[in-house]
Amino acid sequence: MSTKPQNAKTQNAETPPLLKAESITVEYPVGAGLFGHGGSLRAVVDVDLTLAAGECHGLVGESGCGKSSLGRALLRLTDVTAGRIEFEGRDITHLSTRPLRPIRRRMQMIFQDPQASLNPRFTVAQAVAEPLIIHRLAPNRAARSRRVLELLKDVGLDEDLAGRFPHELSGGQRQRVGVARALAVDPSFIVADEPVSALDVSVQAQLLNLLEDLRSNRNLAFLFISHDLRVVRHLCDRVSVMYLGRIVERADTATLFEAPQHPYTQALLRALPSLEPGAPATDRLTGEVPSPLDPPRGCPFHPRCPVTERPETCFDTPPGLTTCGKNHQVACYAHPQYPS
Repeated sequence: MSTKPQNAKTQNAETPPLLKAESITVEYPVGAGLFGHGGSLRAVVDVDLTLAAGECHGLVGESGCGKSSLGRALLRLTDVTAGRIEFEGRDITHLSTRPLRPIRRRMQMIFQDPQASLNPRFTVAQAVAEPLIIHRLAPNRAARSRRVLELLKDVGLDEDLAGRFPHELSGGQRQRVGVARALAVDPSFIVADEPVSALDVSVQAQLLNLLEDLRSNRNLAFLFISHDLRVVRHLCDRVSVMYLGRIVERADTATLFEAPQHPYTQALLRALPSLEPGAPATDRLTGEVPSPLDPPRGCPFHPRCPVTERPETCFDTPPGLTTCGKNHQVACYAHPQYPS
């Protein structure tokens, strides 16, 4: 894979963020079960997030931790239960469909499963042209066709594929069609939800190189959701680690991988398989992730936490993020720099 783009940006005090989310909470209603009453599932809990133009921000954590729910909420594909979302300086938290439509042009998504995200009845050309039609971005059919061929070229697809259907393409080709469709409306922010997890390793590398090139050439901001820490380390400027709906650590990528501070982040990195011959077996985290329907009281990680000497507050109230270094935050009462 190529090196990280030279124009990669991170948020600073002088530059207003492209995206700013404050105290985002997302709850889903749950119907009554056989032995209980209905309630709600808190998929995202009190999350803050900012992205600068051109920044790639990684979001990592185990399956079911709320990564995809957060990504969909930022795009207003899911309504937030509480909190505020500001995009390009405008509050979009509660915008209705009509005023939100022009803003959707600037916010797009690349889905995990390229097969499921494409209409099997649409050809490649029809799939890529659909957003152009919806947003009226081409004056006529000829202009639309020219734009579709340009987009296919931009994502590395031959124009001869324009008349094919999704089932006639490989997985990597289908995902490139998904990327072309997202680019059609000239967005400034893309949520990439596990975009390479369903692809072979060699194809993953090709697609990641494509995303890097597009980001560099178009100054695109990405929220890159993944469980693959190696990919995140290669691609992202900053990383947020999520556990049971909460951000437990956030830092510049190099800092997070070289000096992780939260016990959960440390466990995730210890679990990475080594490529060195004769390396010892990876140290995997024990225990199951608690159910978001019945989260533990206090710090959500305390039932699995390997730290033996912990303050009583671990069992009472969830910790918030506190600064533990330059551009580094951690939510852990046992951390020596956490306020007493």
